[in-house]
Amino acid sequence: MARIRHDLNTIYISGRLQESLRPVSHCALTAIVAPMGYGKTTAVNWFLAREAPPHCIRISVYSAHLAILWRSAQEAFAHAGFPFLRDYDCPVDAAGAGLLADGLCRGLAGPEPCYLFLDDFHLLADARVADFLCTLANRLPENVHLIVAGRDRFLPADAQLRLGIRLHRIGAEQLRLGREELAIYARRCGAALSESQLTALLTSTEGWFSAVYLNLRSLAERGTLADGNSDIYAMFTAAMLDPLPQRTQEFLAVLGLADEFTAEMARFVTEEPETEQLLGALTAQNAFASLLPDGVTYRFHHMMKACAAQVFRTLPEPRQRACRARYGRWYAAHGQMLHAMDSFRRCGDYASLLDAVTQDAGILLSTLDPALVLSALEECPKDALLAHPLAILVLMRCMFNWSRIPKMLELRELLQSALDAHPELPPNERGNLLGECDLILSFLSYNDISAMSRLHRSASSKMTRPAITIRRSGGWTFGSPSVLMMFHRTPGALEAELSEMDECMPHYYRVTNGHGRGAEQIMRAEALLLQCRFADAHIALERDRSTGPLQESMALCCDLLALRLSLFRDVSLPYTREQRNAGLVRQHNAAWLPIFYAICAYYDALRGDTERIPELFRLHRLDTVHILAPGRPMYDMIENQVWLAQGEYARLIGRSEALLAACARFPYALVALHVRIQTAAAYAQLGKRAEAEALLEQALADAAPDGLILPFAENYRYLAPLLENRPDTQAIAELGRLSEARRTRPAALAGLTPRELELADLLAQRLTNREIAGRLGLSEGSVKQYLNQLYAKLHIDGDTRRKRQELAVLLKQPG
Repeated sequence: MARIRHDLNTIYISGRLQESLRPVSHCALTAIVAPMGYGKTTAVNWFLAREAPPHCIRISVYSAHLAILWRSAQEAFAHAGFPFLRDYDCPVDAAGAGLLADGLCRGLAGPEPCYLFLDDFHLLADARVADFLCTLANRLPENVHLIVAGRDRFLPADAQLRLGIRLHRIGAEQLRLGREELAIYARRCGAALSESQLTALLTSTEGWFSAVYLNLRSLAERGTLADGNSDIYAMFTAAMLDPLPQRTQEFLAVLGLADEFTAEMARFVTEEPETEQLLGALTAQNAFASLLPDGVTYRFHHMMKACAAQVFRTLPEPRQRACRARYGRWYAAHGQMLHAMDSFRRCGDYASLLDAVTQDAGILLSTLDPALVLSALEECPKDALLAHPLAILVLMRCMFNWSRIPKMLELRELLQSALDAHPELPPNERGNLLGECDLILSFLSYNDISAMSRLHRSASSKMTRPAITIRRSGGWTFGSPSVLMMFHRTPGALEAELSEMDECMPHYYRVTNGHGRGAEQIMRAEALLLQCRFADAHIALERDRSTGPLQESMALCCDLLALRLSLFRDVSLPYTREQRNAGLVRQHNAAWLPIFYAICAYYDALRGDTERIPELFRLHRLDTVHILAPGRPMYDMIENQVWLAQGEYARLIGRSEALLAACARFPYALVALHVRIQTAAAYAQLGKRAEAEALLEQALADAAPDGLILPFAENYRYLAPLLENRPDTQAIAELGRLSEARRTRPAALAGLTPRELELADLLAQRLTNREIAGRLGLSEGSVKQYLNQLYAKLHIDGDTRRKRQELAVLLKQPG
């Protein structure tokens, strides 16, 4: 058989495959699915090189970890000239995915073609990503084309149906070599095979490109085809690695640990002075080692990585540990902390691993599977932990986030042991460590202001620097749209809770760089609102806004306060709903949008505007959103209000018992108050007066000590028959009627004051001036004065009878 003399790295794309690739430029999503070694990546690279699109974004998947993929995606987009992806957090729920999809469609849309190539998708075992890609493909602008290559089918049948002609599929049948194609490829590689040899090669390889290549490589190196009984890895090792000098084999073995690498990185981790020459020779002679289109980054094919790993395991243990340690140092120096932690763990360098944990401060660490972190902790020598108290604090915070409280407390004891073991620590640093420990422990007393305050004061007295485990960029309210709902836990204790917040929060701000600043003022403003002290609440709201830019979670609490206040008092909002939503979208933070939707849903439900309620609540899709446990009862209560507005009274009643139990666990006295009122309203609408009255009595008893009126008045339209004839609820009934009048008032009355609106409502009931005076506790002269102001504002002239007639016409106009 003839030996091969020509370039084995020649790229061959059969005419049949070329035709299969042609539709890629017209489809939103191309799915290329075939086993390893069928040339998926090569085919896409050939197509993209031929198309030469002005914008091409390439992302390779290297692990099942979503955070690693996200970092790769951000870098790939930035390299392609689209840095906007760096503004987004990795999406964890449908809201985040929707925000990202919107951003991608806006950011990539344009007159020029743009290709997004996601390779080795099979390594990402997360069905949510496949769902996202299908959703994205249905929304992409016409100039954007998504190519996804992997070994396994990832598109569900229903997704394929929805995509229709926007989907193009390429499989192993299009990628494999047929008999004539095999002959052409062999000739291009320099091998003139006989018919019988072609038949034998086709039979043994079944057109599998990698197997064909390795056979031809074996023929070039040894004059014979590879052993047909060998598996593909044995064939690869025999054809590609065994002929190489020992030095080159070790060079490959070490680099096989990396997903991608640059020449600079390769020189650092291999300590090879002739790195550039070796890489140049490899990419020229080996189709399984390639320089990526950026001209800087190298990548090994998975087959080569697998075989290189086998060689690496034959190296002496000290050499293996030294190589992994150098990898860890490289990754840590370049901010790839998850890679660094993994490398240090594998080489047993736990001191460096804990340094990386400290440097990460729990940002990426918290995205890992808790079981993986706990396993690493079990392996970590106690002496290493004792020498890294800051790492212990980071791990404590992660354990709290993962609800691993026993382990968190165990680490707390370890921190004390670490301090005892190092008496040489400066007093300032000892105080900072103990203070931050107090701060972390305070979360265990969440919503118990007294208990939290004791720990915050303790932290403040000890610390001389801000905490490292709490970042101001994060949210403060666990997703709740209300501070008062979070911290009012005992009926009758509201004033004490407000005082404790006033005393507690300055200490917390001092050690967290102002995290959540303004919470105590917002909580007091909310309390004034619920007591229906509208003027005071309005003043407090404006004072909160005037103190400077608030953290977004605090600003959102102000939004809810302002919208609830507007149901009873004229409040000028600083922006329209559409402007506020657009501003939140521009921040690319998916955590804020569900809070804003909750605020809007509550307001719309109170107004009875069920069509305007955001889809997340209108269609009851809260299960698609990641909601932190402390914020969940607030969302469920708001969803209750939506069920009430939609007339789903039985469904609301059926949910409420479980929701009240959840409120008791925290405890959330204010959320429970709302739920009881909502449930009483639902019973009343179903004609079950006894059940409604029992719940209303309990709610009134809970609200009375703190003077909370607003939740009853907000639900007046449902509770009116229960409230009207009770002497102790007349104030609620009057506010309820006012709210209903404002809710249904015509647009022409928008500029009237609450008192003027009240007068207009009484006039509509055809009451005389004397009757109005008696109802409002005014003199008839005062009533006439108010009426004259009312008519003047509405530009109504004529005698009294005509004025009343024109006002009646205005009141009948739609709002």
